[in-house]
Amino acid sequence: MKNSKGFTIIEILVVLVILGILGTLLVPKILDKPDEARMTRAKLDIKAIEAALKIYKLENSIYPTTEQGLEALVKETTIDPVPTSFKKGGYLEELPKDPWGGDYVYRSPGDEDRDYEIVCYGADRKEGGEGVNADIKSFNDKTE
Repeated sequence: MKNSKGFTIIEILVVLVILGILGTLLVPKILDKPDEARMTRAKLDIKAIEAALKIYKLENSIYPTTEQGLEALVKETTIDPVPTSFKKGGYLEELPKDPWGGDYVYRSPGDEDRDYEIVCYGADRKEGGEGVNADIKSFNDKTE
């Protein structure tokens, strides 16, 4: 044979098999990263909302009620109990949506004698679930 400068079919098949093996090992890990990033963003959003709630309480001596909701951090509420000293411009510029496009759930008082709780229902937007569908709660990360 003359000096050939191309690849044999065997060489190409070996490379394809290697790429296939690498793909099956790496792709699931790469595909999980967006979900992990969304869960991290939800936790950070909840922390930012908690910070705004703490400032609200410092200035008004109470947390917004469940009925007033998180909207009380953006614009002054007329629902009783009306805040005594609402910060001009609010405590948040706008309410963030959770990473899956839903609303954060706010309850005050919260369960188990908590002053409040903030919940993101995860990817399925339903209470409960596991993995990416698991609820992310304001009190999950706290160590007592």
